[in-house]
Amino acid sequence: MRPNGVAVLDIRSSEVTAVVGERGVNNTFIIKSKYTCSYDGYAEGELLDTDSFISAVYDVVKSTLAAGGAYKAFYVGVPCEFLKLVNTDKVLSFQSSKKITRSDCDLLIDMSTPENEEGWKTIRHSCLYYVLSDKRKVINPIGALSDSLQGKCCFFKCKASFIDCLMAAFKRFNAVSTVNLIPSNYAEAMYLIEPEKRDECAVLFDFGYISSTYSVVCGNGLLYSEAFSIGIGHIAFYLMSELDIPFAVASSFLSTINLNAKEKLSALEECIYDGKTYSFATSELRDIIREGLDGICETIEECKQNFSGRNIDGKPLYITGEGIKVVRGAAEHLSDRLEKGVEIIAPKVPYYDKPQFSSVLSLLDIALTDAK
Repeated sequence: MRPNGVAVLDIRSSEVTAVVGERGVNNTFIIKSKYTCSYDGYAEGELLDTDSFISAVYDVVKSTLAAGGAYKAFYVGVPCEFLKLVNTDKVLSFQSSKKITRSDCDLLIDMSTPENEEGWKTIRHSCLYYVLSDKRKVINPIGALSDSLQGKCCFFKCKASFIDCLMAAFKRFNAVSTVNLIPSNYAEAMYLIEPEKRDECAVLFDFGYISSTYSVVCGNGLLYSEAFSIGIGHIAFYLMSELDIPFAVASSFLSTINLNAKEKLSALEECIYDGKTYSFATSELRDIIREGLDGICETIEECKQNFSGRNIDGKPLYITGEGIKVVRGAAEHLSDRLEKGVEIIAPKVPYYDKPQFSSVLSLLDIALTDAK
């Protein structure tokens, strides 16, 4: 008996989550099971501990299968740290004007496909938009009259070494016969940002724990994407180093500070950990956290400078991910520092309308579409 819904695996930089879900009414989801396991994470394009990663994947997949349902396929989100984005721009010419067909679009994709590269495997492609001979840009050209078809495409290549580690976990499950890889940054862009906003380009920043991702979205794909190994965990580490306190205490202070609050200069923040009380001036904690956020801003500015495809100066920055809601007032600080509008974006789904659920629900959305 074929089970309802799909099974997805969301790989973040501090934990992995397996979810089984199906479509609900009005583009909502019915979550049938959800299992999460922490692990050492990844940075600079490498897993910090492959055994830790394999063990975490094994644990959540095992729990998912044990909960019921013969899920022969898993849809796995690949973090940007393990991806390479290749953009192409090709033109297919015809002898005379004709109606564009699906075969024409497929041929254009074949023409655009980049060469194989050792150590990398192409896992997905998409056409951002098509251009007809009258210079019109369209998302779906099928049925349109034109004597040429131009396509701006993007191809996602995944590190073979990452795939090997992933499959080392899945090969222990005879019941799972197929593992479908989905670029997480692509899934988030397509699910979180409305088509009208994507048509004229949009900038999406996934603020993670150890790793974050900056993407320029256009049409049905990405023009640019870059991962950098800085996240909310690094700000906690910075606080720990500056004040010589345990990491758990630093993490606790992150969640208690409000960058927009106006306290008296004598205000203190306290945390009791392992029987010891840690007390610091609120203003001191706030200043250190702001310095950490400024480091995030500098990296965002570097990504913006590295992208030269379009003028995105006036575009707002859409932010999602588990890091943005930890420190109250962080979005406002980023907006002031970057001198641009910043908008926190999350799934429009009851109970899951928080940025920490963006990646897993984005994967669930695209997996359900693919399965259909």
